[in-house]
Amino acid sequence: MSSTDSCASCQLFGEFASLVCMNLFTRIALRIRATVDAGMTTAEYAVGTVAAVAFAAILYKVVRSPAVSSALSSIVQSALHAI
Repeated sequence: MSSTDSCASCQLFGEFASLVCMNLFTRIALRIRATVDAGMTTAEYAVGTVAAVAFAAILYKVVRSPAVSSALSSIVQSALHAI
């Protein structure tokens, strides 16, 4: 006895109904799986966002440091004087 034989419509309508029942169970499983995957995707986006913010904070600290600031100023000054 298979898992689809327990369905009442399967007993009444035979093999076609068993395909319908199997299709129903497959659709339910796909919806549940899609819901679980959606949560995982959201978590992945959250981790990616936190990593991007951390990288931006580190980059901001580096660019605002006196050594990099003076190097950038000298590059801009030399470019303006070349024009």
